[in-house]
Formats: sequence, structure tokens, C-alpha cells
Amino acid sequence: MDSLDMFYQALKADPYISEQVGPRIKYYEYPESGDVDKPYMVLEEIAPSEPGSYADGTWLTLSVFVHVEIWSPNRTTTRLLAEKVRDHIWDTFKIRQVGGLTEYDNEVFRDARRYQGSVYREDLDQL
Repeated sequence: MDSLDMFYQALKADPYISEQVGPRIKYYEYPESGDVDKPYMVLEEIAPSEPGSYADGTWLTLSVFVHVEIWSPNRTTTRLLAEKVRDHIWDTFKIRQVGGLTEYDNEVFRDARRYQGSVYREDLDQL
């Protein structure tokens, strides 16, 4: 299971996020601050996923730890997008926010949050 792709697909499917960020959702690729004239979202995996919650010698869940950054030239847009991401990740996966940071530099507002939790395997019915 690719936790970054799982987050990417879920966030891209949200109408508000898709409208605001469009194709500027990236893995590990940060924009140059001078290029930020629209919102950008960057996804990074903090640690590799680890199996957990075992039954009969089979792992049932994967722990995920993902970092999501929003960059935009507008403070309110940055905050609203970050809150929408937080709510969408919780509603979709029940994965909670475990930290965050806000910054302003060179006319770019930045909101960085981390999410950690467990998700069930997708192939449980085939085991």
C-alpha cells in the first residue's frame, strides 16, 4: 500500500481542494517561493508504513506517517486548505493530525501538518 498515493487520490477527489490546488499536488517537490502565485500542496512520507494489529499470524493494518504542506500567497486560503485537508483525512481514513507549523516568508504563507494513524489492508478479503 502506497500511503502517499492513498492521500493523493483522496485529497485530489475533494472538490474544494481540487478547485484550489488543481495539478499542483506534488510528492516531495517544493516550488520556488517566487513561483507561488497559486496554492501548492506537497506530500511527504515521514516514515515507511509498518504492519500492525496481527491476527492468526497475519498483519491487518499499516501505520502511516505523512507530512502535508500548503503554500500560497494568501493567508486565509492557506489556512482553509490546511483545515480542509485535516478534515478530509480524518473523515476518509480516521487518521489524526499530530503536529504542525505555520510560517510566512518571501510573500508565501506556509502551513505544514503531520498525520499519523493506521489503515486496514485493502486485500483482507483475499487472505
